[in-house]
Amino acid sequence: MSFRQAFDAERLKRDAERRARDDAERARQEADEARSLQLFELLAADPGFLDEKKLTLEHSRYTVMLEHADYRLRAYFEDAQINVTAADKRSATTITAAPTKQESVDSVEQALDVLARYLADETL
Repeated sequence: MSFRQAFDAERLKRDAERRARDDAERARQEADEARSLQLFELLAADPGFLDEKKLTLEHSRYTVMLEHADYRLRAYFEDAQINVTAADKRSATTITAAPTKQESVDSVEQALDVLARYLADETL
């Protein structure tokens, strides 16, 4: 094998590795977004309950938020994990309230349970 052939082979190998990493990252992102949409749809299925609790449901890339005048509940999806937080807007000194509670879970069902628990904490 010549020097040129060795170089070309190395370049092709690195290009294939980069494409594989990019494809894997894209697949992870697509899975995270699909799971965030699944949670969003579960929460949106009962608009009467959201209205009763004065919650506004929002979705942005990888994130589902339940906004209330006094608090924010949020689920952020990344690398097959879901980070669920609650933030108290009443004591916030800036426009973005810092999380007061945080829990990481693995499934949409677990995220739904944690959001329900955090909502109960805020309303009971």
